[in-house]
Amino acid sequence: MTRALLRIIVAAAAIASAASCHSIDDDRIPPSPVNLPFITQAQWNIYGVAGAMDYKYFIREQRQPANYPYTAASYTGFGGILLVSTVLGEPAAFDLACPVERSKNVRVFINTDDMVAECPECHSTYDVFSLAGYPMSGPAANNGYGLKMYHVGPGRVDYMTVSF
Repeated sequence: MTRALLRIIVAAAAIASAASCHSIDDDRIPPSPVNLPFITQAQWNIYGVAGAMDYKYFIREQRQPANYPYTAASYTGFGGILLVSTVLGEPAAFDLACPVERSKNVRVFINTDDMVAECPECHSTYDVFSLAGYPMSGPAANNGYGLKMYHVGPGRVDYMTVSF
């Protein structure tokens, strides 16, 4: 077992026990349209998340990823979408905007050393791979600010859709 994975498991257990006593505020990010369709399974295989602890960033205004087929009906939330595959291989999606900073231009990134989402400004960290965006450290943990989570699942006509 790698050290990063062991740290994640220990942190998850600690946060789970602490979270049972406190509520997490994941509504600090303003409501924004979210619609990121993956029309076919082949499109999901190219742009989606493939296995446990895989991740991708989607920011329509920056055309990231550059080759994703954004349309006029594609929306990536307030600060963009962080699409991840949990430790169990299930897809999950979060707004990239840090809930402490509340700016669409201050986006979390995956710190690959610790495998957590981290804010470059306030340095808060979030568990996106096993605890649904719960804060782990920094001002977010002190104030109980979690990442805004979005729905990921089969669409009405699409193979998979990220939606509000």
